[in-house]
Amino acid sequence: MNWLEAGVDGPLVVIRAIHFAATAITTGTLIFRAGVAEAASCSAKSAASIVRARTLRVAWICLAISVASGFIWLLLSAASMSGLPFAESMTSDVLLAVANETQFGLVSEIRLVLALIMAGCMAYDRFPLARGFGLAMSVGLIAAIAWTGHAGSTAGQIGILHLAADTLHLFAAAVWIGGLVSLVLLLSVSRNDRTGAGALLARDATHRFSTMGVAVVAVLLATGIVNAWILVDSWHELIATDYGQLLMLKLALFAAMLGIATVNRFWLTPQLSLPSTSAPQRKLARNSMIEIALALLIFAIVGLLGTLHPATHAM
Repeated sequence: MNWLEAGVDGPLVVIRAIHFAATAITTGTLIFRAGVAEAASCSAKSAASIVRARTLRVAWICLAISVASGFIWLLLSAASMSGLPFAESMTSDVLLAVANETQFGLVSEIRLVLALIMAGCMAYDRFPLARGFGLAMSVGLIAAIAWTGHAGSTAGQIGILHLAADTLHLFAAAVWIGGLVSLVLLLSVSRNDRTGAGALLARDATHRFSTMGVAVVAVLLATGIVNAWILVDSWHELIATDYGQLLMLKLALFAAMLGIATVNRFWLTPQLSLPSTSAPQRKLARNSMIEIALALLIFAIVGLLGTLHPATHAM
């Protein structure tokens, strides 16, 4: 197994992982707020307002990281594509050629516009129309990543299937990790609410997110199978190639996340209905943070997978 040797572009792998994670959390946080927190907020208006403010702050921070890491990604890709040392590739000719004459550059420009529009909408977040439009921009921001990876270079009708599967895969991943980050924030706020309404908010929001999670897992599994079928042709390629071995590690981490999510759904979530106890909330927050850590490891693997030749090409 040689995927950690000097041939791997370490800075590019790291910046890709950071960018994917930041973008996914941005989108998932806004989706959680719209689909979970807002729907459950009637049970505790004061706690819900704090949750809205904190999730918006997280979205701002992650959007800033996403834009900054996206710019660095473009610079690193320019150096890689030009074949020049990094310092020598930082010229207007090279950068403009990559930005305007490559698919990666054009997608990066489109995603920058989406991010700027999204920032403008978040600045006027108090207006429902701005919130809805900002959410739509965030979905476009995460979905467009599909055109920067292997799916964007797959030709023919199989390429259309690959792009569709990868787009849905990215969206579902964003809903999961962004929702987990938001759920931890919500559970923290609800535990500090002494009126009793906070426990009701935690219960309602957790039930809604748990229900959403079933659909998310189904989409991740289905689209993951499609992507693997396209990029890994056989069991031999899965076992014998660096790409396949990394993919198996990713699947093992996903299985661990799924196991924790199962515990949360069928054991801890029903306990939220018990009166006068915050123990289930603490355990849910702890398990959610473990899931977040595992998800970040998966993003690191994805960052590396995107720099490797797929198993079908490696063989």
